[in-house]
Amino acid sequence: MVKYLTINFIIVVRKLHFKLYISFHHFSTPTMAAEVVGGALLSAFLQVAFDRLASPQVLQFFRGRKLDEKLLSNLNIMLHSINALADDAEQKQFRNPHIKAWLFAVKDVVFDAEDLLKEIEYELTRCQVEARSDPQTLTSKVSNFFNSTFTSFNKKIESEMRDVLEKLEYLAKQKGALGLKEGIYSGDGSGSKESQKLPSSSLVVESVIYGRDADKEMILNWLTSETENHDQPSILSIVGMGGLGNKTTLAQHVYNDPKIEEAKFDIRAWVCVSDHFDVLIVTKTILEAITKSKDDSGDLEMVHGRLKEKISGRKFLLVLDDVWNERREEWEAVRTPLSYGAPGSRIIVTTRGEKVASNMMSEVHRLKQLEEEECWKLLKSMH
Repeated sequence: MVKYLTINFIIVVRKLHFKLYISFHHFSTPTMAAEVVGGALLSAFLQVAFDRLASPQVLQFFRGRKLDEKLLSNLNIMLHSINALADDAEQKQFRNPHIKAWLFAVKDVVFDAEDLLKEIEYELTRCQVEARSDPQTLTSKVSNFFNSTFTSFNKKIESEMRDVLEKLEYLAKQKGALGLKEGIYSGDGSGSKESQKLPSSSLVVESVIYGRDADKEMILNWLTSETENHDQPSILSIVGMGGLGNKTTLAQHVYNDPKIEEAKFDIRAWVCVSDHFDVLIVTKTILEAITKSKDDSGDLEMVHGRLKEKISGRKFLLVLDDVWNERREEWEAVRTPLSYGAPGSRIIVTTRGEKVASNMMSEVHRLKQLEEEECWKLLKSMH
């Protein structure tokens, strides 16, 4: 019982700390706070909530105590609805303070949902521990546990879940007034998005990247290892949902790591592709990143020829950040001159889309959700 109360106390204290932190930064450094809410933490906590909703133990709790299982289903639907709006909101929050406030509200309710699911797991654990403490009455205690249909805890859970659902439904209904779009990216290759992501560069902005040491080490090993791939260059796609562990930040840390020197690349270049994928523009941008000079040609044949000339027989590392294009033929048109690079050439791609990685015929490194401890380290570091 003491352990159970301690766990719940930690939930309350941690939740209060988060709200105080967000409130403080909302007034002192709003951009920083918005980035925390709209970035890795929102995506990470949403994923944690999805994982907990899929837990057999949570469903077992509802069925065992004869609670309304539709509440679980509705919560799952509403969280996915919010998640579908998150990408658009993350892009627009910097220009619209109302969307920024909406993101704060969403994070607060998602946090409530996660804590509610945690309480269910802790209640199950508490009952099982108490039952094991008296083996002779194990069967009767477990039976009594699953037949307790009207306990105060049960009523509390149902009441709080309905409250969370009501808040999520209200927030989801605000999409029209805020001009938020679900599934704002069109997979038809048009890459239409209502707002533009700020372009990235190879310079490291965040000195520390939390929870991605293993990912970084794997990518560095891939870059510095020998390859038997004769279909040059070798391609690795870093795939992850929006805001999940900072794909761009991870690529920046890899790109600037001293271990890269071991690979002895003749050329290194960073290109932010983003949502609009035009073959001529992307190819010209790659050429300009390699030559460090402007190219004014409007002819793809000429640009292809120049790019081929610059990289022929030279080992290169190219990062294509934030790729959305799902049309293989367009990627093939960009890739053609790159195939003239020397053996050992590498391309790193960051993308949210599995289909993007598939069409680029690349190896795939999927970023897993950040561990909760790492999320809190990130939050603490920005305090």
